[in-house]
Amino acid sequence: MRNAIFALLLLLSPLAAIAASGHGPALQDANIDLKDKASLQRGAKYFVNYCMGCHSLQYMRYQRMADDLGIPDDELRSNLLFGDTKPADMMTNALRSSDGEKWFGTEIPDLTLVTRWRSPDWVYSYLKAYYVDESRPYGVNNLVFQDVGMPHPFAHLQGVQAPVYAGGHGHGEGDGHVIGVKLVEPGLMTPAEYDLMVRDLTNFLTYAGEPSKLERRQLGLYVLLFLGLMFILSFYMKREFWKDVH
Repeated sequence: MRNAIFALLLLLSPLAAIAASGHGPALQDANIDLKDKASLQRGAKYFVNYCMGCHSLQYMRYQRMADDLGIPDDELRSNLLFGDTKPADMMTNALRSSDGEKWFGTEIPDLTLVTRWRSPDWVYSYLKAYYVDESRPYGVNNLVFQDVGMPHPFAHLQGVQAPVYAGGHGHGEGDGHVIGVKLVEPGLMTPAEYDLMVRDLTNFLTYAGEPSKLERRQLGLYVLLFLGLMFILSFYMKREFWKDVH
C-alpha cells in the first residue's frame, strides 16, 4: 500500500510543480479552421516570406503542401520557391545550428510541430504579445514568452507595443510585472489586419504539424459508423442463435 502511494506521489509531483509555479497570461483563442484553404494558403505565404529565413519545416515537402492546400504548380514555383529549390524538396533553409547560437544565444527551432508541443492558441498569442523592453538585446520582450531571444519578426506590420504594468504603474523599470500590452505606434497593418495575418500563419502551422488531421478525423467517423453497424448486426445475430436456448 505504501509503495502504491509513493508511486502515485511521484506521478503527481510534476503537476504540483506546475501549479506551484503559477499561471502565465491568458491565451487568446486562435480560432483556427483547417478547412479554410484560403487562410492556409495565405499562412503558407507568410511563413515562406517572413519565417523561413530562420525557421524550417523539416518534415514538410513543398509539393505535399501545394497538393493539400490547392496551390497551383505555377504559383508554387513563382511565389513560394526561391533559388534552385524544387517542389520535391523539404521546407528547410541553409541556417546552421551554430549560427543560431551565435546570433540568438540558442539553437533556432524547427516549427513543424510547434502547435503540437505548444498549442495553436499559444503561437497566436505569442505573435501578438511583443512589447518594447530596452533591457533586452533586441529591444523587445514578450508577454507570453518572457525574456524571448527572438526579435519581433512582424514589428513593421504590427507596430510598436508598450508594456502595461500591474497596478497602473508607469513604464519605468521596477514598476511591477507586465500584465498586458498596448499599441502606441501603428504599423503597416491595422490591428484587425494583423490579427488576421497571425491567425492565418497559426492556421498554417497547425496544418503543418499534422497534415492528415482532417483525413484522419473523417476516417475515424467511418470506422465508428462501421463498428456501430457491426454491433447492430451482431446483436440480432446473437439473438437469432440463442432464441431456442432456454
